[in-house]
Amino acid sequence: MSYYNQGPPQGPPGGYQQSNQPYPQQGGGYPPQQPYGQAPPMNQGGYPPQPYGQPPMNQGYPPQHGQSPYPPQGAPPGGPPPGQYGAPPPGQYGSGPPPGQYGSAPPNPAYGGSGYGPPQGQYGGGPPAPPSAPSPGYIPGQQSHMDMTRAADELRAAMKGFGTDEKVLARVIGSLGPLEINGVKSAFAAKHRRDLVKDVHSETSGHFRDGLEACLRGPLDQDCHELYESIKGMGTKESAMNDVLLGRSNADLNAIKQHYQHKYRRTVEADVKGDLSAKTERMFDMVMAARRNEESAPIIPQQIDADIQDIYRATEGRAGTDQIVVCQILTSRSTGQLRAIATQYRQKYHRGLDEVIKNEMSGHMEQTLCYLVTAAEDPAKHDADLLEDAMRGMGTNDSALIRRIVMIHWNPDRLQQCKAAYRHFYKKDLADRIRSETRGDYEKLMLACIGTPPAFGR
Repeated sequence: MSYYNQGPPQGPPGGYQQSNQPYPQQGGGYPPQQPYGQAPPMNQGGYPPQPYGQPPMNQGYPPQHGQSPYPPQGAPPGGPPPGQYGAPPPGQYGSGPPPGQYGSAPPNPAYGGSGYGPPQGQYGGGPPAPPSAPSPGYIPGQQSHMDMTRAADELRAAMKGFGTDEKVLARVIGSLGPLEINGVKSAFAAKHRRDLVKDVHSETSGHFRDGLEACLRGPLDQDCHELYESIKGMGTKESAMNDVLLGRSNADLNAIKQHYQHKYRRTVEADVKGDLSAKTERMFDMVMAARRNEESAPIIPQQIDADIQDIYRATEGRAGTDQIVVCQILTSRSTGQLRAIATQYRQKYHRGLDEVIKNEMSGHMEQTLCYLVTAAEDPAKHDADLLEDAMRGMGTNDSALIRRIVMIHWNPDRLQQCKAAYRHFYKKDLADRIRSETRGDYEKLMLACIGTPPAFGR
């Protein structure tokens, strides 16, 4: 089932409609998030839009999702050729979703037709699968080749003199991609001899400032900041720790560990272990080892069956629970393998794997293992649930909402999948839900991050 094709695409006011869309646009009918000042691309580079997590077609990538309206320095007329000027490195942001369109059926029992590559040494024999490259924004100092001077000028003008134009700050900063963030900070410093982050901090306040600073850090620095904030002080903010560390590619997790040590002069492993205890500490040791099977590793039916049997014998098939066995399996398998395990477990035992975890475990371990399973089963629904969890009930968990909106918005395909899933499962647009929970400049920034203009007059 596809959550996209639930009616014809709706264009924004004025009748503009983007062609070649695999699903109707959410959030009041506006086109997908685009960098500030740029019309939505129409089948750029000859490649149709790809669902979140799908590998690029043929050998070229579509233009980097952070592609800017600001032309690259020395670029030839007509725009850059595919694969240049900020095109993402191989590998998608975080873990990939099910093959095909969002909502498509999981791989069939043959598994081998899922598109996974050569055998990986630690899972099924054969040579190791090639490691994935870090996601865009996870190489320190990496930035787009785009000329970001115009964006820097607009931001300076918005903060120069008496008063601040918060709408411009929200609109420009909320639309920048992960490679453009460093570019605009560099351009701001080079032309205006000022520090953009310090200027934003001095000119704003509250949740609006928190959101702007989260965007300006970029993906890698923001992850390290959130992880550090989740650990310092009394107690641990488990949800932030989970958002940063779980379901990540080995390359991104290694980048986080290295940058964290460079930034805070201490290791992630030491800080996380210092805030956990007993078996939960051992589980996060497994996570932080960054030895998950790569997404190019095969899904082998016999190994899936063996994993299912091991999980059953460690939980429902015995008195008491062997938690470590379950942790070892779920923290080491790729997203595709976890999806196959969860699907086959349900078919064999008529219960969801997350249900088994909830019955057999508790506390942070339960949250962690359920997070891994649900994120693998349906990544877009998982993202939608994370956002709703931050907004439901009395009051809004603003720190979680900012963290998750910013985390998801770095990848426009992931964002569009999340918006489609949110509308399917919660029967309303994500933009409308955000409007109901936020106000003022904070609302404008969150809407800018999801590619939705603020409502007229707000």
